[in-house]
Amino acid sequence: MSRPVAVAITGGIGSGKSEALKAFARHGAATVSSDEIVHHLLRQPDVKEKVVARVGNGVVGPDGEIDRAALGTAVFNDREALAFLEELLHPLVSAEYLKWRDDLARLPDPPRVCVTEVPLLYEVGGESRFDKVVVISAPTKLRRARSQLTVDERDSRFLPEKEKVARADFAFSNIGSLEDLDAFVGSVMRELQPG
Repeated sequence: MSRPVAVAITGGIGSGKSEALKAFARHGAATVSSDEIVHHLLRQPDVKEKVVARVGNGVVGPDGEIDRAALGTAVFNDREALAFLEELLHPLVSAEYLKWRDDLARLPDPPRVCVTEVPLLYEVGGESRFDKVVVISAPTKLRRARSQLTVDERDSRFLPEKEKVARADFAFSNIGSLEDLDAFVGSVMRELQPG
């Protein structure tokens, strides 16, 4: 079984992780975001039941599914609820990711590289599950302009950017154009799959 090179993208809110993930897909990598996995998990009856039991029915939308915006608002100012949600979801996200990676390896023609966007990678000790880590960084002012989320308050939960960059295999300061980001991703892909 030929397992793809497993790459994690991490970085602060508004740094450009999602755009980097799209660029990896354009360059031929299999991709999934932790956000996609969480979305899938929140639709599972057992997970939904536990979330609603802890946070309340106010997070259930008109369609009967968990409204992620309402859930975000509910846990944003409640550290205990946020800790509960993270303790519930992080192991499940990891298990789903590892299953996805194993399923890719079983394909008749598996991709050479698989990439996952993991916002809290270092914070949860998740880097050990990956062969390589890519950190996307950007100045706080630029990240604030790009993000609809509150950067300052949420940043307190993240490792300092300098530390992430120092620990990464690849790092990119995302202060230019999408073409610059795409060129960086292309260079990483060439290094990950030489020949």
